[in-house]
Parts: sequence; structure tokens; C-alpha cells
Amino acid sequence: MPEQQDPNSLLELATRIALKAGVMLMDRPATFEISAKSTAIDIATQMDRISEKFIVDSILTARPDDGIVGEEGAARPSKSGITWVIDPIDGTVNYLYGLPGWNVSIGARDDMGSLVGIVHAPTIYSTWTAVRGGGSFFNGKRIYCNDPVTLDKALVGTGFSYDVRKRVEQGRVISELLPQIRDLRRMGSSAVDVCYVATGAFDGYFESGLFEWDYAASSLVASEAGALFRINPVNDITVCAGPSLYPALAVAVNGLAIL
Repeated sequence: MPEQQDPNSLLELATRIALKAGVMLMDRPATFEISAKSTAIDIATQMDRISEKFIVDSILTARPDDGIVGEEGAARPSKSGITWVIDPIDGTVNYLYGLPGWNVSIGARDDMGSLVGIVHAPTIYSTWTAVRGGGSFFNGKRIYCNDPVTLDKALVGTGFSYDVRKRVEQGRVISELLPQIRDLRRMGSSAVDVCYVATGAFDGYFESGLFEWDYAASSLVASEAGALFRINPVNDITVCAGPSLYPALAVAVNGLAIL
């Protein structure tokens, strides 16, 4: 493989950048400049934009021919065959309120799909990394998802849409799913939720309406840890779980949702 495409080199670069962005973000501003995105409760702060600019500039300084897809609008076609997918702060509401679990998520893909990924969550001292075909790691140690797990014993993570109309349906799904599982958690960051499946902190996860930057890194972490990660193209519901739990959780969630 050409050095330019070497996934280990790409992960080393992403790791250096994510750790530096995490240090920068831990120095929280005294006041926040808040702007609305898709809805009034879907927000970005000045730190989302500052973090994205830092990440993009750092990548392009090292690799000027690479492509970029960023949540806050950074977009650049790839000349090298490598495209970086960036969420500069996944869990912005957590960040705004001073809650733990927000993270920096950086993934890189080629024409075969996800190639490397890192999710760095400094407030919970957690860094997940993965290279396609090379396994998943949590703070440098190899990780695997829980398997086997039955639905009635499953601890499941989820998140909610910023579209208030969709929350009504999501509330109904949860009310019907909750009696079927061990319990439910909502951490406020889809990337951490998916990585929790990879480490075994969660048995499964589901959510609707994710964008590529939400899962570009975490989905690779989960799949390299042995979990299945799929997005239903009909209703846009993402389900992630170990192989034994995945079919039952996918049927339960998709059966409860309105297709």
C-alpha cells in the first residue's frame, strides 16, 4: 500500500489532531455564541466552528490532496482517494451545559468505505480507535462487543431527534421497547453510544436520523469490535449490537417504528 494511503499513518495523524482539539475544547469559553441549525434546539457554538477549522487546517497541512466532510460546513473533494469525515464536537448540548461525554470524532474513508476512525472524549478519559481489518481499541487496549446477549437482558443506548415532531414517535417506540429490555440509557452523544457497544458498556444502540459525521468513526470502532452496524434505508433507523442481539433489537425497533 502506498505510504500516502497507509491506514496506520492516517490514524496516527487523526489521533494527534483529535487529542490537540480535545485540549483546546477543555478550555471552555466564559460565554457561548449559539446559532441554530436544523431547528431551534439543534445548535452550534463558536467552539464547534473553531474546532472544525483547527481539524481541517491540520489535516490539509499534512495532506493537502485529501477530501473533507465536516458537520459545520467544511467541504472539499478528494484528489488522493482519502476523504476525512469530521464531527468537531459530537454532543454539543453536553458541551454547552458542561456535561461529560462530548467528543471529537474523526474518520477517514476510501473507495472501499471506512478506513480509520477515532473518537476522543476527554471528559471521560476515553479514546476509541480503529483501523479497517486491524481491530478496535479503547485507550490502547483491544476491545470486543458483548456477545451473546438476549433482548430481555440488553442494556440499550439511544438518542432523540432535534425535530420535535419526530420525538412524539420516538417516545412511543421507547415506551413499548422499555418493557422488553434490561434498561435504556441516553448519553447525549451518538459516537460515544456506538463506542460503548464496542467496549461492552452497552449491549446495543439505536437512533434515527444520523448523519455521516455522527458515525464515520464510531461505526468502524463498533464493527472492528465484532458488532453489527446498519442503517435501515426505509426509516433511517440505525441499529448497532453484537451478532446475537442485533436481529432481535432490529426487529423490535423497526417493528415499533412507523415505516
